[in-house]
Amino acid sequence: MYIALSVLDGFAAEQWTTAMSSRRDRERRRHRGLPTWRLVRYADDFVIMVHGTREHVEELRGQVSEVLAGVGLVLSPAKTRIVHLADGFDFLGFRIVWMRKRGTDKWHVYTFIADKPVQTLKRKIKALTQKLSHLDYKIALIRINQILRGWANYFKHAVAKHTMARLHTFVWWRMIHWVMHRRRMKWKAVRRWLRTPQGRWEDIELDGIRLFHLGKVPITRYRYRGNSIPTPWPDALTGPIPTA
Repeated sequence: MYIALSVLDGFAAEQWTTAMSSRRDRERRRHRGLPTWRLVRYADDFVIMVHGTREHVEELRGQVSEVLAGVGLVLSPAKTRIVHLADGFDFLGFRIVWMRKRGTDKWHVYTFIADKPVQTLKRKIKALTQKLSHLDYKIALIRINQILRGWANYFKHAVAKHTMARLHTFVWWRMIHWVMHRRRMKWKAVRRWLRTPQGRWEDIELDGIRLFHLGKVPITRYRYRGNSIPTPWPDALTGPIPTA
């Protein structure tokens, strides 16, 4: 599948290098009423960003369908959508939307965490902290921390600070309720367990394993690499479109 889609990469690279590679070329096309576009692909998921009209997008979708048909592939009707960036779309777990910056008249493209990965994470945490679960505390915490660290490393470049803080609260309470049920603890006992003499709240630590604090993950937004991302098919940028 992934190798077959290199045909799509070749099609996009040829269009880009011959007609849209420079700012001047793109401005000239727009002045003539022609669209400019670029492909972004990861494995078998891809999005094509188009500067033009809906008619331009539909024409381009037909061209992409023809390219894929040459290697026996078709666009998925369930996943293929035409949307305006102001309405937003989900891609690789992110919610990408063009919107006005709060308190200003400037518009920017923002990358949020989509709803689906948040719900998936919650289901995983719930499965590990069920009241009737007799899973060892240490094993459960190690697994939860692995899930949280991996999730945070993937999404830490999005607008994610508030989402991660809310998710940490969710995980914290799941752990508290789980411990209270298994140890037959009351809330006052839990407060004594987690509160320091200085009145601060400690993170949960069981059997020497401390709960990973999702809300303290540093967020690095607007990390742009653009054309510096290496391609696994360098010849596709200059050579002819590969054929099956």
